[in-house]
Amino acid sequence: MSVVIGLDGGTEGIRAGVFDLAGRPLAFAAQSYPTAFPRPSWAEQNPQDWWEAAGRAVREAVAKAGIDPRDVSALCADTTNCSVVALDRDGVPVRPALIWMDVRAAEEAALVLATGDPALIVNSAGAGPVSAEWMIPKALWIARHERALFDRAATICEYQDYMNLRMTGRRAASITNAAIRWHYRAREGGYARSLVGSLGIPELADKWPTEVLPLGEVVGGLTPEAAAHFGLPVGLTVAQGGSDAEVAMIGLGVTTPGKLAFITGSSHLHLGLSAEPFHGRGIWGTYADAVIPGLHLVEGGQTSTGSVVNWLRGLVGTDWSYDALNAEAAALPPGSDGVLVQDHFQGNRTPHTDAGSRGAITGLTLAHGRAHLFRAAMEGVACGTELIFETMRAGGYRPDEIVICGGATRSDLWMQIHADVCGQPLTVTEVGEAPALGSAVLAAKAAGHYGSIAEAAAAMVKVARRIEPSMAAHAQYRPVYERYKQAYHALAPLRA
Repeated sequence: MSVVIGLDGGTEGIRAGVFDLAGRPLAFAAQSYPTAFPRPSWAEQNPQDWWEAAGRAVREAVAKAGIDPRDVSALCADTTNCSVVALDRDGVPVRPALIWMDVRAAEEAALVLATGDPALIVNSAGAGPVSAEWMIPKALWIARHERALFDRAATICEYQDYMNLRMTGRRAASITNAAIRWHYRAREGGYARSLVGSLGIPELADKWPTEVLPLGEVVGGLTPEAAAHFGLPVGLTVAQGGSDAEVAMIGLGVTTPGKLAFITGSSHLHLGLSAEPFHGRGIWGTYADAVIPGLHLVEGGQTSTGSVVNWLRGLVGTDWSYDALNAEAAALPPGSDGVLVQDHFQGNRTPHTDAGSRGAITGLTLAHGRAHLFRAAMEGVACGTELIFETMRAGGYRPDEIVICGGATRSDLWMQIHADVCGQPLTVTEVGEAPALGSAVLAAKAAGHYGSIAEAAAAMVKVARRIEPSMAAHAQYRPVYERYKQAYHALAPLRA
């Protein structure tokens, strides 16, 4: 028996999954770690906590699976991205990590955008934004506010790179993080040296790992210390992983041009692969080679989606189950009898990239009830998704298959609304733990069980069902969608 391990390092903890070579999960185990919020907009974690939690999770998952550790042929980790770590020459953190949700570097992000460097073309054709979450603003913040620690740091990298360094001793970066958030361009000279130079920190490029590895490449073997930590054999193959969302694409089988991963939850993320590069207003990307060598990644996102639905449920009372609310909402016609929700409760990520936009509910009468609000919220989110797809189509990218995972898949109604508004079928896969499965796919490829990521994903990712759109409902949603698009511009002058 040969198995692989996928590690999924998230915001609140790390999850280990043991998979066979057909992609069937044999066991999962999760371990949590704390986040500190020392000041408003700050969010920090101790990298040692990641390491300790990973060791416990792997040992527990292997024990639950009832396998001999010698049957594990490779492991791979995905992690949150934009979780920035500064290490001394011995690989020891010089300060807590600034995790992705830490946005203290807002001023530094504005300085990055103001450079107008050509490397910024990948976000709305250079119009931005540059997020305070990203690598360069955070590194610049450390340089400006903690100069002694910046100078002491021999390596500035991410959660992903720290884990691989602890596992193998190799100092390397993941192509996904570097390409989408460090402004690394493999085809145009690599790291954005002119950008960091114009910011007054040219040495940052030399603190980044000298190697940038593609997904699924062998990073190295477990060191004796790491092997003892995980309870696995010395020298076990460690595959290069990456950002959790991009690795989830692989766990959804999105490995060829024209396919798009639709990752739902409190927010929505839309990640597609294109054979050709393109850039435009409202489009994040494309990022060359960020997931599959030779292909380009395009990104869209909605900031508040499932969180809006959850907020509405809280208003009507949590004693009302989602099943009951879904049943009531399903009895209503498309368009919720005129109620329209703009889903910008926490701003808009794409295509407007407008943090100041706000949520709105319009068209209310005394005849409307909670079901109208509930359905209209789902429809508003679906309209936001369609607007992202429309923007991508204008840039030349038209997905021919959309693979969905996450919280929305638990609502048949919301799935159908998404399909109907967009007029496209949605594919659901068997394993809901897409990031962990994606890491397992990369491990299987690195171990030599499959010749490519696409071959491994084809063998290990299985389709469970498809949701077909009702074209009659799609036609009914067109005027609703047009009203949704108009609402953003109509409401903008009314902001407080």
